[in-house]
Amino acid sequence: MALPKDPFMLLSYINTQLRDNYPDLSELASSLGEDEEAIKETLENAGFVYDGGLNRFVTKK
Repeated sequence: MALPKDPFMLLSYINTQLRDNYPDLSELASSLGEDEEAIKETLENAGFVYDGGLNRFVTKK
C-alpha cells in the first residue's frame, strides 16, 4: 500500500499504525519499505514531530 500523500491523512495513518502495530517509527518504516526520514520530513513540514517516548507524531512546540 502506498502511503497517503496528504500530510494530515499520513499523520492519521502513521499514528494509528504506531499505536496498533509497531513499537517505533523505524520498525514501521522498515516493514512498509518506506524511508523513515522522508516520513519525518513530510510530517515536520506539516507541523508535527515524532515523539519516541509516546511513539507517535505530535504537534511541534
